[in-house]
Amino acid sequence: MKFSIYQGYEKYLQPGVIWAVIILGLFLLCAIFPAAISGNENSKRYKPFLYPTSDHILGTDDVGHDIFSVVVYSARVSLIIAFSAGFISVMIGLVIGLAAGYFSGIIDDLLMGLTDLVLIVPKIPVIILIAAITRPSILLLILVLGFLSWETTARMVRSRVMQVTGSGFILSSKTFGFSPGWIMTRDIVPVLYPVILPKLMIVVAGALISEASLSFLGLSDPTMNSWGKMIADAFSHGGFIRNMWWWYGPPAICIILMILACVRIGSIWETKQTERAFD
Repeated sequence: MKFSIYQGYEKYLQPGVIWAVIILGLFLLCAIFPAAISGNENSKRYKPFLYPTSDHILGTDDVGHDIFSVVVYSARVSLIIAFSAGFISVMIGLVIGLAAGYFSGIIDDLLMGLTDLVLIVPKIPVIILIAAITRPSILLLILVLGFLSWETTARMVRSRVMQVTGSGFILSSKTFGFSPGWIMTRDIVPVLYPVILPKLMIVVAGALISEASLSFLGLSDPTMNSWGKMIADAFSHGGFIRNMWWWYGPPAICIILMILACVRIGSIWETKQTERAFD
């Protein structure tokens, strides 16, 4: 009988999963080491509207920036916004879902009422209103996206918490007199990993879409480049009129690939944790 160190993990080593991890890894490298990857300083200027050449593989934009360098440097801002907003969203949803599911009663009613309120709030108009009052910035965008996208996480966490609060190990902890905070953090939160971690990847993917949409509407920080802002700049500065697909195409492809990678990793993560729970 032949054994392999990969036995039992074949499902998670499928080409789609491997490619998703590779794509995510490459984008993270771009975000961490942009200068080493791009080969061109992001601040240098060349002749505007150059076609792709060996010196500029994606040409230059309207002000003469090397587009490939801008794509690489933009990964940092896009990923910071996406992962930061995703983390804030999941943490808020986790806290509210935990409290609602564990305490139930009037606390559950109040928190779920707040969740329903956030669920029906139109996010884009709210962000437009905030942008009209304050100066757009990356921090503001992260906070707004994080604070307006936690409701589905809270509902999922609440549902799972209500399932486990009657379990033997939870009842034992209550019998020994442990505090609700101790029980929630030490006993319940580990059970929620199959819910939280895949949800984080989905929220990150959603934040990428939201960032691109808001940048296209001119609601992002005008001083910082992101993939969404690159598409907006191409639209407003002659890229679409000149059919410069090498300007708006690469950032759009990066957004799509990153979304697909996050969704795939989140999906396989959820599948693995679910199967482990039923082993």
